[in-house]
Amino acid sequence: MASTLARHFSRIFQLTLHVQRKSVTFSGVRHKSSTVQYATRPDLPKLAYRKVKGKSPGVVFLPGFASNMGGKKAEALEEFCKSLGHSYLRFDYTGCGSSEGEMVDGTVGTWKRDVLYVLDELVEGPQILVGSSMGGWLMCLAAIARPEKTAAMVGISTAADHFVTVFNTLPIEARKEIEEKGQWVVPTKHNEEGSITFTTEFLKEAEQHCVLQSPIPVTCPVRLIHGMKDQDVPWHISMQLAERVLSNDVDVILRKHGQHRMAEKEDIKLIVYTIDDLIDKLTTLV
Repeated sequence: MASTLARHFSRIFQLTLHVQRKSVTFSGVRHKSSTVQYATRPDLPKLAYRKVKGKSPGVVFLPGFASNMGGKKAEALEEFCKSLGHSYLRFDYTGCGSSEGEMVDGTVGTWKRDVLYVLDELVEGPQILVGSSMGGWLMCLAAIARPEKTAAMVGISTAADHFVTVFNTLPIEARKEIEEKGQWVVPTKHNEEGSITFTTEFLKEAEQHCVLQSPIPVTCPVRLIHGMKDQDVPWHISMQLAERVLSNDVDVILRKHGQHRMAEKEDIKLIVYTIDDLIDKLTTLV
């Protein structure tokens, strides 16, 4: 246990030294934002995305549930990748943001298919997948399905299995009532309605994509950043994920006062520094 802690703190110390030495910035000189493009898929809704061409490894950002590619983290990462000359892609899931489709028709499987399409058709070579909240869950599913396209993973407030886990921890009476009604209304402060509604069909489909019950066949570098003040997705989910992945190169970084969205300036700096460190690691290995 002591040796594990020593390695962990040594890694954090090395990352701090790297940050101080390189003086990475993601603000200051503003770059022109990329243009929204649309990917036409046979018999499927069009996907909206923004793409920056550049060096490998590229970075792909996966938003959270009901979110879109226009958030602070997504925009800051584009600015960073442009400054470094690396490729970057952010996109909206089916039914979200500027993509076609209806949110109510979406499932975890639907959005996993979107991610795989992006990796197969819109980017070249291995990518650093950066997943926020539900995007962290989809990041895991994509890494399992496309190991050759996944150079590394960075989870931000990763919500692996979260919908299913929370539902299964409800009292049996509450679950029976939800199943009878066919929907589950969950309070939230993240939208104007003040709640999110999940159908029982959505939950049953999501259960098919759970990853935390068994070893996760991911061997690339993994970095998991989570706020200890996260009131939506508890930070111990990132710890569980770290234990499940087969990779030996896994770091969990906990921010004592971090919230779920991890969108404060210092949070975004940490995310940028973490990705920059991975890029250095991956290019050195090459």
